[in-house]
Amino acid sequence: MERCARSGSSTFAGTKLVAHPVRLSPLKNQPLVVRAAGGQEQPPKNSYDSLEERIASGEFTDAGSTKERLTRPLRRVLARDPVGPGRALAWRLAKIGQRWQRNAASRMPTATGDIREIVGQPVFVPLFKLYQIYGPIFKLSFGPKQFVIISDPQMAKRVLLYNATNYSKGILSEILDFVMGQGLIPADGEVWKVRRRVIVPALHKRYLAAMLDMFGDCAQHGADMLEQSHRDGKPVEMENFFSRFGLDIIGKAVFGYEFDSLTHDDPVIQAVYTTLREAEYRSTYPIAYWNLAPMRWLVPRQRRNAAALQVISDTLDELIAKCKRLVEEEDQEFVEEFLSKADPSILHFLIASGDDITSKQLRDDLMTLLIAGHETTAAVLTWTFHLIVDRPDVIARMREECDRVLGGRKPTFEQVRELRYCMRVINESMRMYPQPPVLIRRALADDELGGYRVPAGSDIFISVWNLHRSPALWEEPDVFNPDRFPVESPPPNETTHDFKYLPFGGGRRKCIGDQFALFEAITALAMLVQRFDFQRAPDAPPVEMTTGATIHTTNGLWLDIKPRQMPADSAAPPPPPAAEVPELATGGAASTGLSEERELTLAFANAAAQQQQQQQQPQA
Repeated sequence: MERCARSGSSTFAGTKLVAHPVRLSPLKNQPLVVRAAGGQEQPPKNSYDSLEERIASGEFTDAGSTKERLTRPLRRVLARDPVGPGRALAWRLAKIGQRWQRNAASRMPTATGDIREIVGQPVFVPLFKLYQIYGPIFKLSFGPKQFVIISDPQMAKRVLLYNATNYSKGILSEILDFVMGQGLIPADGEVWKVRRRVIVPALHKRYLAAMLDMFGDCAQHGADMLEQSHRDGKPVEMENFFSRFGLDIIGKAVFGYEFDSLTHDDPVIQAVYTTLREAEYRSTYPIAYWNLAPMRWLVPRQRRNAAALQVISDTLDELIAKCKRLVEEEDQEFVEEFLSKADPSILHFLIASGDDITSKQLRDDLMTLLIAGHETTAAVLTWTFHLIVDRPDVIARMREECDRVLGGRKPTFEQVRELRYCMRVINESMRMYPQPPVLIRRALADDELGGYRVPAGSDIFISVWNLHRSPALWEEPDVFNPDRFPVESPPPNETTHDFKYLPFGGGRRKCIGDQFALFEAITALAMLVQRFDFQRAPDAPPVEMTTGATIHTTNGLWLDIKPRQMPADSAAPPPPPAAEVPELATGGAASTGLSEERELTLAFANAAAQQQQQQQQPQA
């Protein structure tokens, strides 16, 4: 463990999934027989040390027929009455008991338990275990609070598509209000409609094409950092690397800000990560104590969060004011697929559109895009490399495709579409590790799901993890197999797979940045796989799951990286000299200004140019 330090990004410990096949009633999905993996019925036990054993014991089963079971001893006694009245009463109790059982069977299965079972591990893990017992829909109760858990494609389609107007973001809006306000993700109703109409046009084809060039530049810069780590003989914690890589891209793409977080930290970067961790903390903590005004100042982490939000707000206000001045000065008509040459960011598009919007709403929109765009892609790339590092056959196929299509160069818009196998690798990675693993909604009016009544106000958890890992929906769901999505077929989404595959959600609230995220991930994957060999670092801690806004690792993904010998016909640019490459940032309180950042970038470019000139000189 000497070479691999703890990443520091974990919140809760992960656990290994254990499958317990269950035979379910065809009518109401009630469990009939619980068997172990070897096919043997589980014997009853008096004490249980694990959630799996407690589930198998029937502890969580619906108590609707408890009254019927309690009357059985009395019925047996009355039935032995030789005179007759006792037997008549026993018969009457039996009929009443049957009615109790029918009523219990008509109610949605309910799982009750200790909330520590959920908080102590990634939330989607116990939901998967409960799904194996109760089937595709059940209620999960903790004290007075109940959640409806859905793990069925058709029920998910009804909530997300057919009856989407009946469902709001509910708890999600409450959790994210402090950071996203009325941004696109937590907003509901008319506010959401207005913001979506304004933001979606910004993600047009010309914008994506311009962003691809920037994706390639950021990937090239990141590759140089990885090569320096190889020269230093250090393993790289890839989750931290991809998180910073994603932050740099989103900073440029959304509001034209140069974070350069791969090489340094500044107060804005630290503030962004403080806010991200707070959002994840609130999404998993059971008691919303931060809503009490005194706690915001008495609890140190809440004071730190308030200070971080102020830093971000001040920075965004400066960027908004600067962008407004630029729009006023430039002589460019706003037309369809508008793109500023000086600043192609989404912020510039929103201001140039002339939409009547307050600075507060702009800040909410920008923070929403920052968090959603940065966290998701970083998680997708982390788990993709976790999956492929042990699959040399997959890496070989990707390299053949990348060498053939790209030849060592940055991909263009058209070339990304040709990287079909690389895209299928990303698709399969998102199936196995969906980001996010759970979609949250709240019923605005009564509805019916799976034959059960769902009252207004019910909080709905659509378990994307359960949908993506269900043996009833996928063949060998726990096996990483990119070929389950053939390259000759259309790219998989919720439509092609009828809502059993939901990497970006579905329906009217589907993620609007799905193409942006896919192109970013494919560009990074292709350029890094072309340039490096990857293997797990010796003595690296095991890769386990924890959850927040997305699925994180508990101790990081530590890899040893070695430059790959490029094919002779590749035209990859030469790496810069080792002396000029700054070390990869891993965190800390180092603070540098933007002027120092620009000087570093200029020195970096000059050093690369000098190196190229030296290599072009004839040998003596």
